[in-house]
Amino acid sequence: MPTGHVMMAITLDGYVARKDHSLDWLMKQNTAGENHGFAEFLDSIDVIVMGSGSFRTVLGFDTWPYKKPVVVLSQSLTGADIPPELTGRVEVVALTPQDVMIEMENRGWQRIYVDGGAIVQSFLKLGLISDFKLAIVPILIGDGIRLFGDLTSDIDLKLTHTNAFPSGLVELRYKVV
Repeated sequence: MPTGHVMMAITLDGYVARKDHSLDWLMKQNTAGENHGFAEFLDSIDVIVMGSGSFRTVLGFDTWPYKKPVVVLSQSLTGADIPPELTGRVEVVALTPQDVMIEMENRGWQRIYVDGGAIVQSFLKLGLISDFKLAIVPILIGDGIRLFGDLTSDIDLKLTHTNAFPSGLVELRYKVV
């Protein structure tokens, strides 16, 4: 079975985005010259699975940031919502997290980058996340989309790495045990 992996920037108070999916708080951080390992992380995965909110946010970037295939989990979007320039690189599916993992395995993809607050929460609750690489950004925004929502049971994590950067950003890596 494929494994789910998370790499995400998160505010110190636990948010991955504002309620409107805005990342303005992240864009104003001065991390010039710091290598947070995103390119290396992307090189290590086979496919990106994200929700419709994250997809809409990434569509607003100046350029499409991914060379890897992207699968958007959505009950509301269709293939018609994919811009023509992303045809063949992005697809929309209305699958459950378990079914999308089976589909990824059928395609030969083993390492899945799971992206987006709600999507990460749904995969985590089902035991489909192997590890987290979190960049804790030194800002409090007070409200937004949480990375970790309500849980029905505890999820034990093992800290495997820490790294502090001059900008104040702190990288934490956890393995789900």
